[in-house]
Amino acid sequence: MRVSVVICTLDEAAGIDDTLDHLAALSGDLEVVVADGGSRDGTAEVAARHPRSDAVVTVAPGGGRARQLNAGAARATGQVLVFLHADSRLPHDAWTQLAGARADGGNFALRFDGGDRFSRVLSRVYAVQRRLGVYYGDSSVWVRRPVFDRLGGFRELPIMDDYDFVRRLERSTATACLPGPATTSARRWRRQGVARTVASWLVIRWLFVAGVQPARLARLYRMVR
Repeated sequence: MRVSVVICTLDEAAGIDDTLDHLAALSGDLEVVVADGGSRDGTAEVAARHPRSDAVVTVAPGGGRARQLNAGAARATGQVLVFLHADSRLPHDAWTQLAGARADGGNFALRFDGGDRFSRVLSRVYAVQRRLGVYYGDSSVWVRRPVFDRLGGFRELPIMDDYDFVRRLERSTATACLPGPATTSARRWRRQGVARTVASWLVIRWLFVAGVQPARLARLYRMVR
């Protein structure tokens, strides 16, 4: 079974080598697709010449993250698609976990890096949300290709495109949270602290579910960040 890992990048030249090093060290039939959003720092060029990777690089400038992810999925050849943030890491046995999965999609159990109290609390909160069927792209969403195609991929929204896709995925088929753990960076939340971070997650999600326009939510998201 081939697994295609689609990495969404924008100005990630400083870290994309580390991400590709990580993926090159994993076992199994893994294809890597870097879906760049028109980086100005040479991210696509750095990825294309990475010495340990045969990564496919596609550039989809403008239109936001959803357009990048859909462009990456269009270039992918695997039966299973995994959507990975550039600052996230898959578990060492990701391919084995995916090959043994009986569901059609889902995510990986998520751990925020750092090892401090802040990261541990965020990891626990995320685990509780996942038991309620709530998760986002930073937990490395995966889906079988026929299901992704049937859902029409990601909708081009200015925010919550990952959660929108997850909601449609959860309604359409059986999903699973694989044991992972995948890891992701807590750096972009650390300045806010636990209370403000969790409150922003809850408020923005419920406003989205209530039908508030994503463009308005994007402005709110920039304010809380």
